[in-house]
Amino acid sequence: MNSIMFTLGPLEIHWYSFLILMGFVIGYGLTYLELKREKMPISFFSDYFCYLVPIVIIGARAYYVIFEWDYYARNLGEILAVWNGGLAIHGGIIAGLVFTIFYTKKHKVNTLKLFDMLAPVLILGQAIGRWGNFFNSEAYGPVTTLSYLQKLPIPQFVIDGMHIGGVYHQPTFYYESMICLFGFLLIMLVRHYKKVYLGICSGIYFVVYGIARFFIEALRQDSLMLGSLKVAQLVSIVMIFVGIGFFIYAFQRKEYYHVEDLR
Repeated sequence: MNSIMFTLGPLEIHWYSFLILMGFVIGYGLTYLELKREKMPISFFSDYFCYLVPIVIIGARAYYVIFEWDYYARNLGEILAVWNGGLAIHGGIIAGLVFTIFYTKKHKVNTLKLFDMLAPVLILGQAIGRWGNFFNSEAYGPVTTLSYLQKLPIPQFVIDGMHIGGVYHQPTFYYESMICLFGFLLIMLVRHYKKVYLGICSGIYFVVYGIARFFIEALRQDSLMLGSLKVAQLVSIVMIFVGIGFFIYAFQRKEYYHVEDLR
């Protein structure tokens, strides 16, 4: 699988970087349309997003480098080479959440309502970004057989791309991308009811992605480790409990979600 999308002279454009960027662009576009439809001021979100993108990328990269420090300590020049892969979504989520809390408190914006607004575009961005792993031939699962993969609802080109090192692997990136797409559709369906409690959309995101990533991570062959434990599984458990906390809050408070009441 060729990780390079195209070249412009000495400049190489990688699929991984392009798809990560597309996830951000589509997420921004969908949120922009929603704010415009609700006649909300765009300037707040535009400023917020300009800060959010680099912070999320830095957080995702820093998280990955920390847990792979044995390698990067010997290869310091590769720390910034994000186009080769190595963005841990959990690191991006943590950095994004911390920044969002800080930014909303500073500008006196309802933090949870912004979380609910961003939940569907975040999980959609993850669904898109996972395809960067496909082109980098990474984030795959254990060795399997061609006949097994052909029995599953997996496109043939994905199966072909999972022929790595002379053997076939399970496309865990594909499993995660499809579940993230399902999560996006579920949140959008729930959110477009006239009466949905504040916190429900955030809860769906954390629970759906937490459960999905926990089981998918069990299959992955390139997990970040903390001793003998897979870090992503530990974080996923925390995410599930956070999501449950959002549900409890939502049904206790019974406050309805409305974009126009963001401030």
